[in-house]
Amino acid sequence: MRLPCWTLWKHLNRTRVESVIKVRKLTTLEGTVDRYSGVTVDVQVQISSDTSQDKFGDILKASVKKWRTEGTAVAWLKVPIHCSRFIEAAAKEGFCFHHAEGDFCLLKLWMTGGVDATPRFATHQLGVCGVVLREDTQELLVIQERKTQFSQMWKFPGGLADLGENIGDAAVRETLEETGVKTEFKSVIAFRQQHEHSSAFGRSDMYVVCRLLPVSYDIVPCDREVLRCRWMPITELRDHIKTASMTHRMTTLILHGLKHGFDELDIVDERMKSVNKGQHFTLFHRKLQIL
Repeated sequence: MRLPCWTLWKHLNRTRVESVIKVRKLTTLEGTVDRYSGVTVDVQVQISSDTSQDKFGDILKASVKKWRTEGTAVAWLKVPIHCSRFIEAAAKEGFCFHHAEGDFCLLKLWMTGGVDATPRFATHQLGVCGVVLREDTQELLVIQERKTQFSQMWKFPGGLADLGENIGDAAVRETLEETGVKTEFKSVIAFRQQHEHSSAFGRSDMYVVCRLLPVSYDIVPCDREVLRCRWMPITELRDHIKTASMTHRMTTLILHGLKHGFDELDIVDERMKSVNKGQHFTLFHRKLQIL
């Protein structure tokens, strides 16, 4: 039901007045205290969007003074993008960026002196690739990427894992998206660590190599990402002149596994109960022969 214009105007005006009164009464910010003596404040919960930058600055200044008196180690401010004008006032109090994501940024102020002990945000990105082996034909599923300076190099399908995605699930998903081949995760056989990665936005890169079992064999490559895709004999890939060093080493490992068994290579995953109530984690380790 639509409100009459006069009623609607009174409602909006009353809401604005109540908001102004609330801000006027607010002298310091309240937040959630953690076990490290830090306090986290969600700005949009306590500060209305029409609060002036000067008013917010006064409230923040009083808050910082209060937190220092209370022995707070670090203050965190979650600032939504529509309140970004408050960042300047926070910077004047010594806050700096910790990270930004989606429609908010998180600012921090270390207040105990000495070395800042807060952890950096996202020191690494996590990538995966799938080594898909057809044991009957001794062939591996390989691709050449489109739109890259290394487009002539054969590599294994893969990409970045999504937030909250398991390593094996990411490898299976990326393989399906790029090649159309359905697979099943078997194990981790290696991982690569690389710093100063060219496409990691200044982060370090961890790249996990997964052994996958093919469930289907027909190739339907992604035209947007993949230039070529094929099943290639392992020895042909090993001896190919346009093969990266890591790909070459993986062929050596796969040939060893075919000859001696993959128990020497496989790092398997095990779901285990966390010390945190109601949570679980995945532990990767060598397969054990328990008597």
